[in-house]
Amino acid sequence: MRMLDLLNQIDAIVWGPWLLVLLVGTGVYLTIRLRLLQMVKLPRALRLIFFARNKGDGDIDSFKALCTALAATVGTGNIVGVATAIKLGGPGALFWMWVAAFFGMATKYAEGCLAVKFRSIDENGNIAGGPMYYIEQGLGKKWKPLALAFAFFGTLTAMLGSGTTTQVNAITSSLQASLGVPILPSAAVITILVAIITFGGLKSISKTAEKIVPAMAVLYFIITVALLVIFSGELPHALALVFDGAFEGTAAAGGFAGAGIMLAMRSGIARGLFSNESGLGSAPIVAAAAKTKWPAEQGLISMTGTFIDTIIICTLTGLTIIVSGAWLGDTNGAALTQAAFSHGYGAVAPILLTVSLTLFAFTTILGWNYYGERCLVYLVGVKGITPYRLCYVAIIAGSAFMQLEEIWALADIVNGLMAIPNLIALLGLTGVVVAETKRYFQHLAIRDAKLVAYKARHIGKK
Repeated sequence: MRMLDLLNQIDAIVWGPWLLVLLVGTGVYLTIRLRLLQMVKLPRALRLIFFARNKGDGDIDSFKALCTALAATVGTGNIVGVATAIKLGGPGALFWMWVAAFFGMATKYAEGCLAVKFRSIDENGNIAGGPMYYIEQGLGKKWKPLALAFAFFGTLTAMLGSGTTTQVNAITSSLQASLGVPILPSAAVITILVAIITFGGLKSISKTAEKIVPAMAVLYFIITVALLVIFSGELPHALALVFDGAFEGTAAAGGFAGAGIMLAMRSGIARGLFSNESGLGSAPIVAAAAKTKWPAEQGLISMTGTFIDTIIICTLTGLTIIVSGAWLGDTNGAALTQAAFSHGYGAVAPILLTVSLTLFAFTTILGWNYYGERCLVYLVGVKGITPYRLCYVAIIAGSAFMQLEEIWALADIVNGLMAIPNLIALLGLTGVVVAETKRYFQHLAIRDAKLVAYKARHIGKK
């Protein structure tokens, strides 16, 4: 049996229905225990992105922590993954992406909350946090093997695919296909930029993310919304296809082979979770570094990452593909999204897609660099930081010339294996999440009551 065939079989087992049920089921359970917090408290969470007080221990402010998490989360999955889901499951897959994101917001909230609750300080005086720490400190020392497993798989995921090879290949191949840029110089530029930024540590990464992530999100928002305006007449029909396809399946038409309800559900949920990473345990690694004294506050900010990634960005990609009719053609992946762009932008479409894909993939490289580094620090201590950064940059340098099939399959496996220890911890520590949530909102109620009383006294004196 070929190595690729073996890896694909293992991948199918790891990412089987049982893991998707566990991921979504954890989100459903947390949603119930937190009383629909992701819906009720979303306005406050969105305000906190810009107006969090950033008081308390931490290495970076909450906005930079969110941008760094989004840097790793918003990637090729938002362009390629959405296209693949719709091509496989039809327009109904987009609905199930929304479902995965809704419950995933509760999961992401719990991850951010626990990350701050159980964070610690490493030997260099920097914040250290994430699932490996809340597993060991929250569940207890006897669970440390589970924490070690998460850190091990997290390091492998960062270095073998999610943060390196797949992203570099996406950038270099896109630049070559659309702009004719040779692979060697583009790979060299990527390597140099990554080395400069990552050797500056979290503060350097977060500063870069703070500048690039909002810019790339706004750029992509403008590109896709403008295209939706062009096809505004098709928008009601597109939304009808999404809801009908989610509950009735989609009949074969054009180059689309047809899909039943289960296929739409499976492809939508799988791609949605892959895109927003809710439950995988990656985002809480950087959430732990946020300057806040309230775990629940960072939890609220963290959950907006899933909202931005899937509810906004993936939705825009999906609707663009559907309204343009490109999903009925024979293309798939990035080519499908490019075909959708071409319906509105013509010859400029490859350039627009290349710019978006390059920004998305480059920021993913930076975010996952930090995730892998923190995982390795948990395993071997701070002495591993410099060797890790050197290895990471070396892998970046060679990624454009590697054969991706085996590496992508292996990366997918270890990525899924990251989720299992994290989900066990989330279920085991739900009581802590609920308690921290109550404590935070009781604090806000008392603070608001004091503010009202102060204003009343002040007005009375006047």
